[in-house]
Amino acid sequence: MKGTVGELGEFGLIDKLTSRLTTTPAVRLGPGDDAAVVAAPDRRVVASTDILLEGRHFRRDWSTAYDVGRKAAAQNLADIAAMGAVPTAILLGLVVPAELPVSWPTELMDGIRDECQVAGAAVVGGDVVRGDTITVAITALGDLRNHEPVTRAGAQPGDVVAVTGWLGWSAAGLAVLSRGFRSPRAFVEAHRRPEPPYHAGPAAAGLGATAMTDVSDGLVADLGHIAQASKVRIDLRSGLIDIPSQMSDIGQAVGVDPLQWVLTGGEDHAIVATFPPDTKLPARWKVIGEVLNPSALPQVTVDGAPWTSKGGWDHFGDDHFGDIETAP
Repeated sequence: MKGTVGELGEFGLIDKLTSRLTTTPAVRLGPGDDAAVVAAPDRRVVASTDILLEGRHFRRDWSTAYDVGRKAAAQNLADIAAMGAVPTAILLGLVVPAELPVSWPTELMDGIRDECQVAGAAVVGGDVVRGDTITVAITALGDLRNHEPVTRAGAQPGDVVAVTGWLGWSAAGLAVLSRGFRSPRAFVEAHRRPEPPYHAGPAAAGLGATAMTDVSDGLVADLGHIAQASKVRIDLRSGLIDIPSQMSDIGQAVGVDPLQWVLTGGEDHAIVATFPPDTKLPARWKVIGEVLNPSALPQVTVDGAPWTSKGGWDHFGDDHFGDIETAP
């Protein structure tokens, strides 16, 4: 696709982007008006928003525009699923330089559209603005379907902690990319395009999950939010956490204990939840720990001891694992 965003103009770009979209039954009025209309049968709307900034959350030499679109949609749709809701719609805010080739935002939209289709949602509107740095801002909406939201505040002593989805794959892929390699491909792709188990969030709500979150900032960090909100201690058992042999091989090659990636690597968007101990969990769920009474302050421990290694994502931290802006 020839030409730049500046040559095409704002309304020409909007037409290009919206022409690539699909819809769902939940969308009553899509792009083209002052606002969209999305059905909310539950009479409550679950909403979440997130921003990706070039140079900090993605690099164009590592990820295609399509990859960035899939990732941007996935991390927002996963937040909806982690509340026990079904994703319904996405709104896109896009900042791009005028000299950017038109092919980049159109491929980005293709990625967002395709990830929405995986989750059963649709892009219903947004805005485009000229700026110096590519910025992708997503707002995702969802429907609870007459269930109560599963928050971070409901974990109870005696609950089990279970996870479904990948852990540490994105972080391992980032380690590979940051050293100039592109394989093992499965881990690189996990960093470029996470695959959240969207179905698992609403399913967990139906199973009686007491607290839930997606793993966006790292398993220890995200479970720490549950521990704080629920005023409990969560103890993870490292022996119950699967570490693929290829991840161990990568860790050996780069001098990193792969358990570090599993416990502190974010952006896999696995779903982790706490359940009453007698819950019969489907095979896709793996029990990895338990909820205990807090011995002092609410916290997450690993094999009974505080996790003292650095890790977990903090946008304003001085040194946080996985910050691609500082990667070589």
